[in-house]
Amino acid sequence: MRILITGGAGLIGRAIATHLFVRGYDVHLTDIVPETDVPHTTYAVCDIMDFDALREQVRGCDAIVHMAALPSPLSGPGHEVFRINTVGTFNVFEAAAQAGIQRVVQASSINAIGCAWKTKEFSPAYLPIDEDHPLDTDDPYSFSKEQVEAMGAYFWRRDGISSISLRFPGVYHAARQHNNPDWNRRRIEMPLFLDEFALLPTHEQQAQIAEVQRHALTFRGERSLEYPSTRWTNPEVEGVNQMLMTAYMFDRFNLWASLDDRDAALSVEQSLIAPLQGSHPLFINDHHNYLNYDSQTLARLFFPDVPHGKQPLTGTDSLFSIQRARDLIGFEPQYSLSGA
Repeated sequence: MRILITGGAGLIGRAIATHLFVRGYDVHLTDIVPETDVPHTTYAVCDIMDFDALREQVRGCDAIVHMAALPSPLSGPGHEVFRINTVGTFNVFEAAAQAGIQRVVQASSINAIGCAWKTKEFSPAYLPIDEDHPLDTDDPYSFSKEQVEAMGAYFWRRDGISSISLRFPGVYHAARQHNNPDWNRRRIEMPLFLDEFALLPTHEQQAQIAEVQRHALTFRGERSLEYPSTRWTNPEVEGVNQMLMTAYMFDRFNLWASLDDRDAALSVEQSLIAPLQGSHPLFINDHHNYLNYDSQTLARLFFPDVPHGKQPLTGTDSLFSIQRARDLIGFEPQYSLSGA
């Protein structure tokens, strides 16, 4: 099977190409860099915004893995993030349609529901979150991911292209992450802090969270997590515990979700060969939260009014359910940042 991978020189594209190449696939990479050391069969420089050039690259391919995109609202002005991510994706599907390709696997994001980059408060409808959860995006990157999923549904209706939109969280390369001293320190310190915080009287917990919430929502409401960001750091506020600020400001909004790049690559291969039809968004993440911390405690502290969903939260379960990915493509994570 000959597979075109757009964005093949990027973090996730590199892992996917390596995985597929080792597994014996005929891997055709494209990216905008002049050369790459990523394993491949063939390579071409191609900008997904150039439809005619892209159409040439899909010729002879059996499926497309679309990873080329701007990866966050920090990557450029909002209109450019939205334009490149949506128009580029439309070009990929349109080129696939013209070439008669019937399978596209694309990178979506947990942010298609509107969470990590949100400019307002984020309150899930239920936990754990699954693919039936409503979408509530309010930043250009997350909105672009909402729209590329809609494109998958459109091209299924129009051209019968089956597609899987993989809702990735933050994806990491294990060696780099485990050698990161800041991360290693946080893995130790944050659970200890949460243990102590969980023992406080409920009214004191609520008072401290209300204070950090006020600062977090001011920070986010100023669109400080969008381009050009000069303040993408934890705002230091006198009298506010910085560990709690980090937990609320960032961890809570991405629900402690993560994914090893090798598991991202595995999910792509499984999406390419799964015997399914239609257009399917799937959460693809580690089945543990990245702190390896009791998930019911996280939910109680940071989402006290959010009801339980279809599945119980037990142990260190992720707050994003991967049950549908298990059912549809047989996905089961092999690696865990939590060490579990």
